[in-house]
Amino acid sequence: MSMLPSELRQLPIPDRLTLVGELWNSIAEDQQQLELTDEQKAELDRRLLARKNRTDAASPWSEVKQRILGQ
Repeated sequence: MSMLPSELRQLPIPDRLTLVGELWNSIAEDQQQLELTDEQKAELDRRLLARKNRTDAASPWSEVKQRILGQ
């Protein structure tokens, strides 16, 4: 069941995409109002620690670009 009002569903797709962008930007502007749960904070801390401990996880851009382009 969609929470989207039928009037919005009737808008042309480009207009709906613009609306999505504007809505997303409004969330980004107000993100300081979002409160993370203790579980979310713990998960972020776990991921940061895991990333710091993986020295082999990153590649220089030049290597990534070569792999992508198959050179």
